[in-house]
Amino acid sequence: MTWVKICGMTSLEDALTAVEAGADAVGFVFYEKSPRNITVEAAREIVEKLPERVEKIGVFVGQSAEQVSSISERAELSAVQVYPSSGDGPGSLTDFVQNVQCRMFVAMPGQRVTSEESFGFFFSEEFLRRTSAVFLDSGNSQHPGGTGTAFDWDNAAQPVSAMSRTIPVVIAGGLTPQNVGAAIRTLKPWGVDVASGVETRPGKKDPEKMRAFVKAVRAAERSA
Repeated sequence: MTWVKICGMTSLEDALTAVEAGADAVGFVFYEKSPRNITVEAAREIVEKLPERVEKIGVFVGQSAEQVSSISERAELSAVQVYPSSGDGPGSLTDFVQNVQCRMFVAMPGQRVTSEESFGFFFSEEFLRRTSAVFLDSGNSQHPGGTGTAFDWDNAAQPVSAMSRTIPVVIAGGLTPQNVGAAIRTLKPWGVDVASGVETRPGKKDPEKMRAFVKAVRAAERSA
């Protein structure tokens, strides 16, 4: 089954509805510039009331390994999703993953998967040992995620297929209940991640859109 994450939770009501809809994971954004930003205390209050089986993932942009580890522990998260700083090279990223002691996902712009540098960057032995999956998003250094736009799935299909043989790949960026089926059929990812595509406004989820999103994912699996 395709793993489903619904990101940008800011209320217990939305998080519980996501779980009821069938999400495997919910996300909490710890990035001050995001309209979905949440405090550690508010996230912890939500996490404490969610079923143990659901992954609680903190989303971080440019923070140090120490900051990520501290927040994840205080918020009682089960995993972290990290958007590295745009200037991070292979060495600094390897150091980073070595110093975050919990389940980790690393996000990168989807358009980079067609470049040679992305493969050397993300396929070191240490990276693969410490990273549970790579998220391919449509963001950039100014807007790391939650942009509501998709990258070029057709152009990325072959590189994603090659990457998937080595590490699980999660598709994010611009997904909606209407197009997630096409994304799954084109890219055949391990998982999908949605935020703005199931919202009434940034940070406020639409219950029917969340249910429709998960339903569309399961329908795409049956037709594959």
